Amino acid sequence: MWYLRAALGAALSFFCATIALAQDVTLTSRDGSVEVAGNLLGFDGEFYRVVTDFGVLTLDGSGVLCDGPGCPNLEDFVAQLTISGAATIGTVLMPALVEGFALRHGYGIERSDLSDQEVLYALSDSERRIGAFTIRSSDTDDGFLDLLNEETDLVMAQREIRGAELLAARQAGLGDLNRPGRQRVLALDAVVPIVWPGNRVEQITMPQLAGLLIGQITNWQELGGPDAPIAVHMRSLSSGLGQSVQDKFLGPDQSIAEGVIQHDSDTELLRAVLDDPFAIGLASSSSVGSAVGLGIGGECGFALTASRRNAKTEDYPLTAPLFLYQPARRLPKLAREFLAYTASPQAQYVIRRAGFTDQLPEEVPITDQGDRFANAIARAGEEVSLPQLQEMVETLRPMKRLTLSFRFAPGSIQLDAQSRSNIRLLAEALESGLYDGREVLLAGFSDGAGTAEVNRDISARRAQAVERALLATMQTFDSARITLGTTAFGEAMPMACDDSEWGRGVNRRVEVWVR
Repeated sequence: MWYLRAALGAALSFFCATIALAQDVTLTSRDGSVEVAGNLLGFDGEFYRVVTDFGVLTLDGSGVLCDGPGCPNLEDFVAQLTISGAATIGTVLMPALVEGFALRHGYGIERSDLSDQEVLYALSDSERRIGAFTIRSSDTDDGFLDLLNEETDLVMAQREIRGAELLAARQAGLGDLNRPGRQRVLALDAVVPIVWPGNRVEQITMPQLAGLLIGQITNWQELGGPDAPIAVHMRSLSSGLGQSVQDKFLGPDQSIAEGVIQHDSDTELLRAVLDDPFAIGLASSSSVGSAVGLGIGGECGFALTASRRNAKTEDYPLTAPLFLYQPARRLPKLAREFLAYTASPQAQYVIRRAGFTDQLPEEVPITDQGDRFANAIARAGEEVSLPQLQEMVETLRPMKRLTLSFRFAPGSIQLDAQSRSNIRLLAEALESGLYDGREVLLAGFSDGAGTAEVNRDISARRAQAVERALLATMQTFDSARITLGTTAFGEAMPMACDDSEWGRGVNRRVEVWVR
């Protein structure tokens, strides 16, 4: 039998670097009853993609015979994959994952540096070359532009896709890149305020960081330091990290101050901060180097650093997911195997060794969370009673917190991008039997805006929304093996100040507890 389906969208190049121009082919079913003629767009090792009088068709290669000058060599097929985008991902993390994938599957691998920004990995089995993976490292904007120009298969991004890019991708026939499976969180990073090692300032608040970027704060005295002007450094606004900083700190009517110095690379930014005792920079946590990272604090809570655990839980307010975007195209089998590998436990260890934060769930006992509970008691408002705090402690005391959290927009039960990825991770863990025989509790929390009663209600609805999303994602969940439930504590345990949108966003969350 052979498989035939119509494909929507424009006639796009499909993993066929060895075929410079479309060429005539005739595909005939093995019983001779059906014949399709057209121009070959690509062959991924299993499926042909052909422009015909009926539009662009995708045909299963196992059910047809190919005749014509455009027919590929089936025996010597080499899977082509191009990955383009953010240099923070492309220069270290992606090469580590490709090399880890080859090692995991026993493939030979050879690296060729094509330019300062482009490397080629040739993969081979015991007989021949089977794959050619090209990694282009520039910035997130260029990655999406390459995708629209049919010059890449996957995009590495340090931010979520913008509305204009999403629309352009749909119009180009690339599908909805916000759909599950099209957008995935590859790893976690964080934005860290860094200073010269001798700087006496140890922490900073989110509003103060915003003040630095828009030029309202210009002297270290305003931050508890010496009487000296502040030199502010950040990544270029053409980079994904720079755009992420802009999105997190600036309102719609605000802009980066003229005096803020922008850099084209993490290395350049780090060097500038280390050379100036009165500099402060906003860097990727994977690129802090010998600089000192400041904690994010405030009057209403304890300071949080960009530790691996704080990034996983998203308690650190400047956590920055690293995204991988895949258009609505069929990848060669080797490329699909690579993508599956990037989500595996083996790949998570590679991610950690490369200096980024992995997404393997960890269990954190309550004895390691004293600061959180002490802060809940110290900062409890008038509407949070002692019995409510006691109820929370009694419920969570015998349990351990998982390093997976879910966060929401104000007054909403809509999950953010990282949380949607966490739904998939938790669903896979539950289905795998990792928590069989245990209780899994989804605990909702809110910010302090509004009354305590309203906040407890919306935190309960958020916990229930996460439960529904989990049940909808899981295909083989057995309630007889796992006790899955929800609870809500409203504004009882703030993680950050409610005096900014960033702090309120950290406090709006659903945590996962197990016993």
